[in-house]
Amino acid sequence: MTHFRSKRLPRPGSGPGSGPGPGRVLCTVTALVAALGLGALTPAEAASDSAPVSSPGTSASPRWADRAHGFASLEGGTTGGAGGKVVTVTTQAGLERYAAAEEPYVIRVAGTIKAEPFGANVVVASDKTIIGVGTAGELVQGELHLAPGTHNVIIRNLTIRDSYVEGNWDCKDTDFDGIQMDTVHHVWIDHNRFSRICDGQLDVRKDSEYVTVSYNRFENNNKTFGIGWTPNVKTQITIDHNWFGGTKQRNPSADNCAYAHLYNNYMTAQADPGDPVWTYGNWSRGQTKMVIENSYYKDVQHPYQADATAELVQRGSILRNTTGRQEAWGAAFDPRDFYDYRLDPAAAVPALVSRFSGPQKRLGTNTVLNVPADHRTVQAAVDAVPDGNTGTVTIRVAPGTYREQVRIPAGKPHLVLQGTGRDRSDTVIVFDTPAAHGGSNGSATVRIAASDVTARHLTFSNDFDEAAHELNGEQALAMKTTGDRIVFEDTAFLGNQDTLMTDSPKLDVISRVYVRDSYIEGDVDFIYGRATTVVERSVIKALSRGSATNNGYITAASTWKNNPYGFLITRSKVVSDAPAGSFHLGRPWHPGGEPDAVAQVLFRDTELPAAIKSSPWTDMSGFSWKDARFSEYRTHGPGAAVTADRPQLPRADAATYTVTDYLAGTDDWAPHARH
Repeated sequence: MTHFRSKRLPRPGSGPGSGPGPGRVLCTVTALVAALGLGALTPAEAASDSAPVSSPGTSASPRWADRAHGFASLEGGTTGGAGGKVVTVTTQAGLERYAAAEEPYVIRVAGTIKAEPFGANVVVASDKTIIGVGTAGELVQGELHLAPGTHNVIIRNLTIRDSYVEGNWDCKDTDFDGIQMDTVHHVWIDHNRFSRICDGQLDVRKDSEYVTVSYNRFENNNKTFGIGWTPNVKTQITIDHNWFGGTKQRNPSADNCAYAHLYNNYMTAQADPGDPVWTYGNWSRGQTKMVIENSYYKDVQHPYQADATAELVQRGSILRNTTGRQEAWGAAFDPRDFYDYRLDPAAAVPALVSRFSGPQKRLGTNTVLNVPADHRTVQAAVDAVPDGNTGTVTIRVAPGTYREQVRIPAGKPHLVLQGTGRDRSDTVIVFDTPAAHGGSNGSATVRIAASDVTARHLTFSNDFDEAAHELNGEQALAMKTTGDRIVFEDTAFLGNQDTLMTDSPKLDVISRVYVRDSYIEGDVDFIYGRATTVVERSVIKALSRGSATNNGYITAASTWKNNPYGFLITRSKVVSDAPAGSFHLGRPWHPGGEPDAVAQVLFRDTELPAAIKSSPWTDMSGFSWKDARFSEYRTHGPGAAVTADRPQLPRADAATYTVTDYLAGTDDWAPHARH
């Protein structure tokens, strides 16, 4: 655990807009890595079993990256609706409204949207991300249409199906594509499933540029995936880790592409193998330069072929039970002259692509907003979250110091605030407002009114300098919570008076907060409020105010009298730079003289320093500490000697005052169980 000497933070270069501090430098490096298609793994992702292993000599990138790779990553990259608001749509009208809007949007498709009339186009404008929520997002009997000039579009994790007209196998008179784009640039098509489309499942047409098509499933179709329809040689396209099953032709056909890079694709079970000409796999046509690497063809007729005017280089692919044309000539190009990429072994492709292609449960359910890459400030990212949010939104904050106040309203639950540095001290949210300028709500650097919010790998600070000011109201909160089911993991809270307030919307409403592996620093009442709060495996630093007799109070609980569980500080360590016998464990807070606020605090299995008084509880505002519910259980250390003024929890009661008991509530909430 990281220990902080004090709450003071350097001001030069501290804000997101204040110059090239460490956060901005790392952000630049991250952007460069993304532009090169290398990807970036957070420590949590690196430890996950879903983070794939690279092939020797290649760079790692997660299969769940939220940044485009390949050609779509070049010339400024493809970010879709990054920086725009997040919306969830369940109807055709909602999808059409946001997809065609001028401003950027991240559009989450929840459930099935059936387009009317049959074959209807949904126009997609620039700067959009359209993503299915889990595996349930679908567009049925409709087309996503990108008109000329459209750019910076991401379409992910959708099923697009059933615009096929029975008996019309060729579909020349319908042109009902799944996705059609004409003269566009910077488009990423990823993790979608296309099935039974009339005409093309994916048509990349008329000089479209900087396109990547990855991890999709193309199935049950005739004209599957075409590229071209122009004599100009402009299109640059990357096609990787796609599964073609039960398709006949255009898998893809690439007409007059400047560069077509196909790797790690899986093709099997062709439809209509009895057609000796128009049942085929990959076709390099016209002036196309095509490179195929480490793909897998099984039960395929004409797996790859090239016109005499085209070039095709094939290396490392596996062919099983294939017949017909296998043509390769010319030098084509070297994809690594443009970008780096992971090249999986061809033998691993069937299992790999079968598992990871198509819509995935974890995509769309956890929307990722990046600060400052997508949103300049943390508050701007919070503002982008839709009211009534039902899916997890992770706000990933790059290392740096963000001098701002952050407000998460009650209507924006299911948020994760996550610092991406190596240490929680790398990513700091700080402000300097005292209570004199707005009370506890106004002074808090971060205020969380929403429920189901998690924060990890972050430092929250209020660096108001009380020694330099004489105010009636020097309390200065780093954090205030009123929501339920709030989790802080590997976080730090820095302040003096009233550093961390865990509260609830009103006295008889119980909110729960779990703090683990964290650091809390302050002097007067610096852990306080009426929420049921567990602090586990953490360091609490009681700061000296220069007194030889009374330097402050660790807790000031205001627990509702009918709530048996207030504050539990367990398996933790209290440290202090205050003189011996000069610090209290706590005092009972009755806000506004409220008699039904009866503090409950238990220090359990926690080390206490010599700074703790031998009579560690004291009165507050005329209310006796002896009327509160204060106790210790198996505390230890130089400040833990039992005296007559130190109530001890009876051993018989210890079994009902555990972390589980404090947090369970009526819904058996158990955030500690995953550790």
